Amino acid sequence: MSLRIDIITPFPKLVEEVVTTSILGRASDKGRVSYVLHNLYEFADPPHNKIDDEPYGGGVGMILKPEPVFRAFDRVLEQSSESAAGPRIIFPTPDGKPFTQADAEELAQSEQLVFICGHYKGIDQRIRDELVTDEYSIGDFVVSGGELPALLILDAIVRLQVGVLSSMESAETDSFSSDLLDGPHYTRPREFRGLAVPEILLSGHHGEITNWRLERRRDQTRKRRPDLWRKQMKIERQALEQDDG
Repeated sequence: MSLRIDIITPFPKLVEEVVTTSILGRASDKGRVSYVLHNLYEFADPPHNKIDDEPYGGGVGMILKPEPVFRAFDRVLEQSSESAAGPRIIFPTPDGKPFTQADAEELAQSEQLVFICGHYKGIDQRIRDELVTDEYSIGDFVVSGGELPALLILDAIVRLQVGVLSSMESAETDSFSSDLLDGPHYTRPREFRGLAVPEILLSGHHGEITNWRLERRRDQTRKRRPDLWRKQMKIERQALEQDDG
């Protein structure tokens, strides 16, 4: 089964450049996903094809109008195959829920995802109330449009589709696949500009290498993400208590 991803955006060329390149493009070539881009300007009212307007109640900035977005979504539904669950409609926004690897893993099980890319000061609230099922933030900062956040979320989902990566084990050991960050990695040459690969990785003792990598992951997490380290410590304490019981 192929995952269909619809992207509603005023700037489809920006999205197209990314989804046709590297792993995202490979996923499409393999038939694991299909991307359908919807140019928001094509759904605006002629002759000016305006997609934004001033906010009611005053204030600075412009607001994305509801009509083009609803019409674009109607087109999505017309083109989509019927699904009992229906598509998940994702709106990237700074005031959304922080996006996590767990969210990527859940969304990767979907049959269809629809991304609505916002612009300007915001989008008409009726779009969020009536269409959107999931609102995610990619961090505590603001960018000029929803395309880049949507692509980041999309990439995290697509790489989890079966057959996209050469090895699913690679994804399963990434940072945030558990409560530990990933650790250091080395490849050839064995020595470069006086910098040598740790001897343990050359030893051939797979059990010791596994333990070394785990300790590096623990060190990395403790130093860089105290919040994740506290979660990990809690999990380990609970496991010890169960063993003692």
